[in-house]
Amino acid sequence: MKILHSFLVFFIITTIGFSQSKQKLIVENGVSEQMAIFRKHQISDIKYGLSFEIPNQKSENINSSLTLSLTLSDLSEPLILDFKENSQNIKSVAANGKTIAIVHEKGHIVIPAETLVSGQNTIAISFIAGNLSLNRNDDFLYTLLVPDRASTLFPCFDQPDIKATYKLSLIVPKDWKVLAGAEVKEKTQKGDFIAYTFGESDKMSTYLFSFVAGKFNSVTQKTGLEMTFLYRENDPRKIESSRDTIFNLHQQSIDFLEKYTNYKFPFQKLDFASIPVFQYGGMEHVGAIQYRESTLFLDNSATDTEKLNRAKLIAHETSHMWFGDLVTMKWFDDVWMKEVFANFMADKIMNPIFPKVNHNLQFFTAHYGSAYAEDRSLGTHPIKQHLANLKDAGSLYGSIIYNKAPIMMRQLEASMGKEPFQKGIQKYIQKYANDNADWNNLVEILDDETPLDMKKWSEVWVNKSGRAIFSDKIELDKNNKIKNFEISQKAEDGSENIWPQIFQIGLVYKSEVKVLNAQIQDKNIQLKDAFGLKKPLAVIYNYNGFGYGVFPLDGNHLNYISGLKDEVARASSYSNLYENMLTGSVSVDQAFNCFLKGIQSEENELVLRIISGNLNMIYWRFLTEKQQDKVQKQFTAILYERLQANLSANVKKTLFGLFSSIAYSDSAKARLFQIWSKEITISGLKLNEDDYTNMAMNLAIFKHEKADQILVKAKMSMTNPDKIKRFEFLMPSLSQDEKVRNAFVESLKDDANREKESWVSVGLANVNHPLRQESVQKYIRFSLDLTEEIQRTGDIFFPKDWLDNTIGKYSSKYAFDEVQRFLKENPNFSPILKRKLFMATDLLFKAQNIKKETE
Repeated sequence: MKILHSFLVFFIITTIGFSQSKQKLIVENGVSEQMAIFRKHQISDIKYGLSFEIPNQKSENINSSLTLSLTLSDLSEPLILDFKENSQNIKSVAANGKTIAIVHEKGHIVIPAETLVSGQNTIAISFIAGNLSLNRNDDFLYTLLVPDRASTLFPCFDQPDIKATYKLSLIVPKDWKVLAGAEVKEKTQKGDFIAYTFGESDKMSTYLFSFVAGKFNSVTQKTGLEMTFLYRENDPRKIESSRDTIFNLHQQSIDFLEKYTNYKFPFQKLDFASIPVFQYGGMEHVGAIQYRESTLFLDNSATDTEKLNRAKLIAHETSHMWFGDLVTMKWFDDVWMKEVFANFMADKIMNPIFPKVNHNLQFFTAHYGSAYAEDRSLGTHPIKQHLANLKDAGSLYGSIIYNKAPIMMRQLEASMGKEPFQKGIQKYIQKYANDNADWNNLVEILDDETPLDMKKWSEVWVNKSGRAIFSDKIELDKNNKIKNFEISQKAEDGSENIWPQIFQIGLVYKSEVKVLNAQIQDKNIQLKDAFGLKKPLAVIYNYNGFGYGVFPLDGNHLNYISGLKDEVARASSYSNLYENMLTGSVSVDQAFNCFLKGIQSEENELVLRIISGNLNMIYWRFLTEKQQDKVQKQFTAILYERLQANLSANVKKTLFGLFSSIAYSDSAKARLFQIWSKEITISGLKLNEDDYTNMAMNLAIFKHEKADQILVKAKMSMTNPDKIKRFEFLMPSLSQDEKVRNAFVESLKDDANREKESWVSVGLANVNHPLRQESVQKYIRFSLDLTEEIQRTGDIFFPKDWLDNTIGKYSSKYAFDEVQRFLKENPNFSPILKRKLFMATDLLFKAQNIKKETE
């Protein structure tokens, strides 16, 4: 039985309602579902002509103009454009050649119906561009308009299902370079400025329109498709070792995606720019992808994981050309669809590029920890969330859509089979190319390729939140053989949800591991393949890392984990150990000791990252100060001794990162200083300028007696002007003077001081480090009170980052009480932000019970 397309039904009902009852279109802040549906019905054939004059000084206004061509089919309501700027920014408005009065209400420009005609219309608006999403710096700027920020820059129809083409003109200082979604067609010098005229772009949604302008280096290569790359990195070693690789990774991604989707690269061009202060890892603008520069440029000290992460990021953004840019969601409640496919395809693209990598292990380490971190919290939500107004679309982003959704998609592929799944995806791309689609559209197509009940399957995985908690019941006969093996699941949130899924179970014996397949469809299953087998020494659940949930774990049999030969089984077991500790099934001491043993033997970088990350978290969040003091000397000694062993550079870099993060005792701090000052070197450990900067920052936080001189020397060693600016911004957060740190925190009340969001996050982490919390906890309430303003002024990931690096750094009863007091005193606090707060404070909440048990 096929699924009725709910959005289409809503569209038909709503438009019939408009035409029959003359229902009034309500103008409200943002773009409501009502407005979006009516405008999709009302307008078509949209072409934007945009011009921006960029001055030399970032404080000066950007004079701009819009010429909008469109077809209207319904004049029962006025034409509503979105422009979330001050009314003073609108200089003039004309409709079909006639100047009209400026009507600007609740972030919208209203064009009266009587000034319009049925059919072709032209709207001309002269305006000052909004600065919120222009990301202006002294000598460069870049637009970032996802999900609903295009209307903060220029008047438009800021909803994803109204696609349009763009003709852009830019006037910029003559020593600047430019990049946009179409090729430059004309270039004219005008005194100290150059005017660039671009050709007509491909059809795209407003959030995908973009341009970059500024002092950049530029290089063009043809590895298949000709591509141009703008960058500001000036380290010749990083440029030499990275540039060709960056181009090749884009081409390899294109080649894979063309073959997998059976659809040629869909746009005029694929160019890209790397930006030092970029808020995200990357953004998939049509023809002009933007990346965070530090992720792209690596030197010879980079670990395999860092190289893999760079390749995955490039594959992710390139995948968006098909999944998101070519086929776009109808409404942002399905934003997860573009992200799940980008991540899912990126994981597939890695297979041929990194043939020596265990890609099942890579998938597990990339997604599971982050997905669990949000899904186990009180702030968890379904993959697909309801969205009543696009102004709230930014709140939908997070690890549920970036990390849980790919896990869901892999389970779906495993349940359907790879070939039927791929065939369904090809049909989906072909049918909805240059158009919009929602999850139900995809489900209908996949339903034809599988006997699986797609509606029932996706109902729990996509439309429900949370995860399964598994338990088992194993009975033995008189010969010590298994006569009954029952696996049960219950929802962590107490609901009746059951997650159908496939995973493996490993039965550990002295000389082998017997691996069995478990296919869960109901609340309970009998693992009949285990009947008659000898009692195992241990049972390892989720042996292949495919399952999603918390699995049974015997705290008395943890020594088997480090001895497992299968890398994925070790990674899955270590992850499961941490989750069992958080649910209270395993004690903190048991978990810490098992992880401590793991770092002494683990030689796989990806597995070691799980171990070291969990060790770091347990040490700082769940051990009391007395317990930390007790194990500190042993902990750092084990790490330093391990660093002397004959290990790969990747493993040493991971171990050193953990050592550097906890080396605050006098002896460990002295050793860290010797490494930073290059008095001693560790054989096989490759460190770059960024590593030395991070060491300097840690030494300052650890109150090294020469902290001030260390920071000055660290700054003097930098040659990249963008990195110098970042370090200067962070210096107050590293100060030994509490008053200076307090002033840094208080300065963030001014949104102008929060422009560089990635810098702010690092500064907040410095200030709220566990070693400093007693002096700064007075600002917890200050940080919580600012959260709603952060949501209004920041980009999509910043509210969660803000919470993670303020209240999210704490484990104390004081901090817990501050959160409770804040929520009690703010009963109308945004439900969306409350979810983010609960996610950020999940470990704070759990620490209240865990620390009680350990004291």
